[in-house]
Amino acid sequence: MQQYDIPQPPRPPRPKTPSQTQSRPVFTVILLLCGFISGAVGGGITGYVASSANRPTAEAQNTETTRTVVEESETTTVVEDTKSSVVSIIISKELQKQRASNPFAGNPFFDDFFGQQQQQQEDDGTGETETVEICSGTGFVISEDGMILTNRHVICEENAEYTVVFDDGTTYDAKVLARDQLTDLAILKIEATGLKPLELADSDEVEQGQTVIAIGNTLGQYSNTVTKGIVSGLSRDIGGNYTGLIQTDAAINEGNSGGPLLNLSGEVIGINTAVDRSGEGIGFAIPVNEAKVAIDSVKEYGRIVRPALGIRYIPIDAALAEANNLPYTYGAYIRSDLQKQFGVISGSAADKAGLQEGDIILEIDGVKIDEENTLPEIIKQYVIGDVITVKVYHDGEEGDVTITLEELPQAENTNQ
Repeated sequence: MQQYDIPQPPRPPRPKTPSQTQSRPVFTVILLLCGFISGAVGGGITGYVASSANRPTAEAQNTETTRTVVEESETTTVVEDTKSSVVSIIISKELQKQRASNPFAGNPFFDDFFGQQQQQQEDDGTGETETVEICSGTGFVISEDGMILTNRHVICEENAEYTVVFDDGTTYDAKVLARDQLTDLAILKIEATGLKPLELADSDEVEQGQTVIAIGNTLGQYSNTVTKGIVSGLSRDIGGNYTGLIQTDAAINEGNSGGPLLNLSGEVIGINTAVDRSGEGIGFAIPVNEAKVAIDSVKEYGRIVRPALGIRYIPIDAALAEANNLPYTYGAYIRSDLQKQFGVISGSAADKAGLQEGDIILEIDGVKIDEENTLPEIIKQYVIGDVITVKVYHDGEEGDVTITLEELPQAENTNQ
């Protein structure tokens, strides 16, 4: 049984007793007498004038009220205009039929007294299969003919079934068009026409403090849940390829991933992606300008085409340098920490240029690779076919290597 905190109604004020009713005038008279005896009449007048001066004027109060009403009106208008373009994404997979090994799991009597029991599952031994919902997320319409943008981590399973559910309950089967190798983005496709795509803003124009609205399939249960907040910060990095993110205090929960972060004009400024659970109200969204490249690529090529070096690497900081006895506290250390996967992808641009496992990439076209200029951020500025000069530390020496950027094979899992 789920437990919810139910706010208690405010208590009514206690009735005054006769003694309380009588004592107040006496107390007031005493104060007034003390004021006259101390000769503070002028001070009292001055205090009244000062306090009156500090009170907001009727005009200021009206302005504040008008501002609040206008913002609320803008919010409800945005929600009404956009909710039909925000979808829930349900991911299902065919699995062996299971049975509960805990006989008390799901029993309301035991749940009430001992808390909700964890239901342990095991193969039921029949060999039969069933389609089971394994995860869920959010997406939104980006084309009239049924393209849906979401997070790559929402597309969480291979050989799974993807279902898109609109706000009015309309359901479509979806197929995966593309997963972005560089950002946490993916694009689905449904067989539909006449849909209303959301407008995409220029996320470079986003300002700290501006009001934003998030819509998503919260916890996989509450579709098109609306939350509101502000842009708390810009250009946040939270590790890996998650760089340059928009930080917001609009509530983002499990299931919201892939949903839109909107401005008060109803335009998408970001794609809700992550939450820092060590605090409260710390959510992150991928700036929508990052998605525009992927969207245009899919529309032109049918897939997401990005330039890549074709390496797996670890960003170097002081701790990594000390632990691995590296001569630099910056750069990209070509190394794979995954079994049976090499730091340099066979046949990639880096492989053709002669880069090897253990090399350190220090600069690209004179730009030093560090926390301010990460390797993914630098590569994003180029297109396939561009020739770049890479400063590399190899076998104890620095040297420049010329590399022609190429498309990374879609099957490869790499961070650059």
